[in-house]
Amino acid sequence: MPLYEYTCTTCAHQFELLVRNQQPPECPACHGRALERRFSVFAAHTSTATARPAAAGPCGACGDPRGPGACSLGD
Repeated sequence: MPLYEYTCTTCAHQFELLVRNQQPPECPACHGRALERRFSVFAAHTSTATARPAAAGPCGACGDPRGPGACSLGD
């Protein structure tokens, strides 16, 4: 059951609604059915700015701070 965000075009009320069994959604404020589905912040945001890769170490392969040749990945 998906959770959608709507704006009523009749009264401008914004709300979230859990849609069940393809029933037509209705505004809880004015009971109008002229609704516009909005993009959810959670669903629309796909930013990788917070996921940073680990800094590579001196050898550049595994990030081992002991330097080149310190691990088996440097070969």
